[in-house]
Amino acid sequence: MTMIKKLWNDESGASAAEYALILAVVGSVIAIAALGLAGSIGGAMDDAGDCIDNPNSTNC
Repeated sequence: MTMIKKLWNDESGASAAEYALILAVVGSVIAIAALGLAGSIGGAMDDAGDCIDNPNSTNC
């Protein structure tokens, strides 16, 4: 019975759960930022390709 009480009062696992939650939030933010950045880079590459194909266009 005392072992169950010790396990019930043990709070050392709480910090690991908090670190996992922080890691999940930070990872989600990085993933969302990467998706937004991928769209911007794709648009810039398309513009560069258009300038190569037609150097006299208005975007160049």
